[in-house]
Amino acid sequence: MNVRTVGPAVAMTAVSMVLTLAVVVMWLGGSMPVAVAVVVGLGLDGGWLATLAYERRLAAQGDHSTPVTVVGWAFGLIATGVLIAHALGEQSPGAWLAVAWLPLAAKALWLVHGLWERTALTGEALEAIQGIQQEARDEAAVARARLRAEASTEETRLTAVTQAGARVARIQAQTAERLSAAWSTLAEAREGVETGRALTSVTTPVTPGVTPRWELPLWLPGAGQGPLALESSALLSDTELDALVDTIRHSESPALSYREMATRFRAAGHSASEVRLRAAWKRIAA
Repeated sequence: MNVRTVGPAVAMTAVSMVLTLAVVVMWLGGSMPVAVAVVVGLGLDGGWLATLAYERRLAAQGDHSTPVTVVGWAFGLIATGVLIAHALGEQSPGAWLAVAWLPLAAKALWLVHGLWERTALTGEALEAIQGIQQEARDEAAVARARLRAEASTEETRLTAVTQAGARVARIQAQTAERLSAAWSTLAEAREGVETGRALTSVTTPVTPGVTPRWELPLWLPGAGQGPLALESSALLSDTELDALVDTIRHSESPALSYREMATRFRAAGHSASEVRLRAAWKRIAA
């Protein structure tokens, strides 16, 4: 039994019964013997107490009786009515009116105690509930810590990848800028009149009867050759390249392999990207 709920209910019930008995004795004491008035007051209180005891017995058995409950509240209302009637007959009714609500309050406290009993749990059950709640809190805390750690790790990884990508981009930009500057210088050298004459004078002795035009290599796209593939500006058409590849290939019997053909092709001074040369080989071989 919970003393925190049953104690106030018992105390207020006792005070209500004492006040009801006193009022009945004061009312009936002038018209009948005091002993008879006391018996009447005790009968009223006894009926209330008997009804309350029966309600408590039913509650202990897990049962409930609406008629008994109605009778109990009726006794409470009668006691409250007696106190209010007595207060209204006094010259200073304030004090009596202040305690007239005690019988109803006592019934309400017994109702609260009954509700507590229907929802009360044993100590073992409360400990089990607390253990479950603590376990759930622990799991939630571990899950939050794991998520924070994973988020921090992912943030660190993304930061490192971003920084590495930025460094690669900067290096590529710097390299492109240097290549552009170097190619501009080479282009100026190729287009310069004096440079062309000087180069022609150098190449003429080794190529008698030919007046070669100095051509610098150009950067052209080439799959499988990196971002750019180096090829002569004097490009051969696909038809010319196919004919040249076919001639070199069948210059011996049996026909040369691709590696041997490519070696002789470049040794003869011809220039073509690896992609175009291999494409020509496939067309001829097909």
